[in-house]
Amino acid sequence: MTLSNLDKEEKIIGKKLYDYQHGAIDKIFDRINDSPESFNLLYQLPTGGGKTVIFSEIARRYIQKTSHKVLILTHRIELCKQTSNMLTEFEVKNKIIDSSVKEITNGDTNNCYVAMVETLNNRIKESKVEIDDIGLVIVDEAHYNSFRKLFKNFENCFILGVTATPLSSNINLPMREIYDDLIVGEKIPSLIEKGFLAEATTYSYNVNLTSLKVGINGDYTVKSSEELYAKDIMHSKLLKAYEQESLGNKTLIFNNGINTSRQVYQIFKQAGYKTRYIDNTNTKEERKDILDWFKNTPDAILTSVGILTTGFDEPSIKTIIINRATKSLALYFQMIGRGSRVQGDKITFSVLDLGNNVNRFGLWTSDVDWHLIFKNPSYYLDNLVSDEDIERRFKYVMPEEVRIQFKKSKNIEFDIKEEYSKVTNNGLKSKVVLEKSIAQHAKICAENSEDVFDAHILSRELHDDIEFRIKQYSYCILKSSKNYIKWLEEDYKRQLRVKISFEFH
Repeated sequence: MTLSNLDKEEKIIGKKLYDYQHGAIDKIFDRINDSPESFNLLYQLPTGGGKTVIFSEIARRYIQKTSHKVLILTHRIELCKQTSNMLTEFEVKNKIIDSSVKEITNGDTNNCYVAMVETLNNRIKESKVEIDDIGLVIVDEAHYNSFRKLFKNFENCFILGVTATPLSSNINLPMREIYDDLIVGEKIPSLIEKGFLAEATTYSYNVNLTSLKVGINGDYTVKSSEELYAKDIMHSKLLKAYEQESLGNKTLIFNNGINTSRQVYQIFKQAGYKTRYIDNTNTKEERKDILDWFKNTPDAILTSVGILTTGFDEPSIKTIIINRATKSLALYFQMIGRGSRVQGDKITFSVLDLGNNVNRFGLWTSDVDWHLIFKNPSYYLDNLVSDEDIERRFKYVMPEEVRIQFKKSKNIEFDIKEEYSKVTNNGLKSKVVLEKSIAQHAKICAENSEDVFDAHILSRELHDDIEFRIKQYSYCILKSSKNYIKWLEEDYKRQLRVKISFEFH
C-alpha cells in the first residue's frame, strides 16, 4: 500500500509536530514508497531536534497504512523506556523486549516492539522470537555498530537508522557499508534561530595533549587521559574555568575515566560546591537518586563518565564542561547536546572545552557536510587537525591572577615564531631567539620586584609561559622529542636565574 503525505484533516495524536519534522517524515515516506523492501536509509538530525518524536509518528502512520508491525532497536535500557513512553503518547501499542521477556510469538497483539539489541539478539539465537510480520525496523543512535549483527534477520524489511552524527563509532566499519542513502535534517543554527535549541557560548582552554595515546577504536585511551587529567595543573584549570564562566550554574562535566571523574568530585567538594559523581558502578537506585538530586538542585555540579551522553535529558543544565579530549565527532556533539535543550527562560548555555575539541572539530554550530562524511569517512578522519597542529596555533594568554603580579610591565608578550623568522632571516643562530626571550622575562621580573630575591620568586609564575615558548621554539627548529624539550626548559630556567641576578647589579 502506498503511504501518502500527512493528511491535514488527520486527528492530532501525541506531540505537536513542527514544520521541519513534518518535512522529514514526508521525505522518509517518499523513500519507503519508492524503494525496494530491503532498502536501508539513514536520517540525521541534531540532538534535541526531536528524533524520537519523528520516528514515533513514522511508526504510527506506517502501522496504520500497512498493517505491518514495526521494530525499534536501541542500545540502552533508558532509551527503550523513553521510546516506549513516546510511542504510547502517539497511541502506538508497543512492548519492550528486555531481559524479562523470554519469548515473542506471531500471535502477540502489539503493533510495535522496542528492543534492547543484545536481548533481541539472544532471543533470536534461542529461537524464542517469531515476528515475521515486521515491515519496518528503526535503529536509534544508528552510529553504534552493535546493531549490525541483527540486520541479517531483517533482510526483507525497510531499515531506517536515525542519528545526530552519521559517522560510525568504529572507524573500520563505515556506515555507508550498511546504509544505502542519507537524508540530512534541519541544521543546528536553524534550530537555534527557530527557538528549538539553546544557543551555546563556547570557551576553549589550550591543553597540551601530546602525552595522550590513541587506542584501537581510534580515540584516546582512558589510561593516557587519566594520567594527563590527574595533574594539578589540569585540576586548577578546570576549577578556574568553572568559577570564571559557570559559577552557580547547573553544570554537567564529562570525563574520560572513573578515576578522573572522582578526582573532579573531590576537587569541587573541597572547594565547597554541591557536587556528586555518576558512573557505571552506581546501582540503579543510586543513579536515580543522583539524577533526581541533579534535577532539583539549581547550582548542582555532576561529574560523569560516558553514561550520560545518550538517553539523558535534563533541560535545566546551563553549562557543559568537556574535561577530556576525544577524536569522536559523535561523542563531541552528544556531550554538547546535553545542554542544548530550551526550558522556560533558558535560551543559552555555556560550553567549557578543556580538550582542544573545538579546535579539532569546530564550533558546535559549524556547518558540517554530513553527506561527505557519510560517503567518505576516511577522508574526513584523515583531515582532522592533529594535536600537534592545534598546539602550533596556540597563543599563550597569561592568567589574570598572574598578570596582576606583572602590572608594572606594559608588555609581557613575546612572539617566538616572529622572532625566529627575524633571527634566521638575519643569518643568526636560532638560539638567539631563546636568549631574547630570557632577557624579556628577566626584565619583567625585575620591573615588578623590589630586590633580586623577590624577582627569583616571581619568575616561578612564568612556568606556563616558559613551557609554551619552549614548545613553540621546538616547532620552529623541528626538534620536539620529550627529552630535548625537558632539557631546553631546565636550561632556560637556569639562564633566567642568571639573567635576573644581572638585572640587579
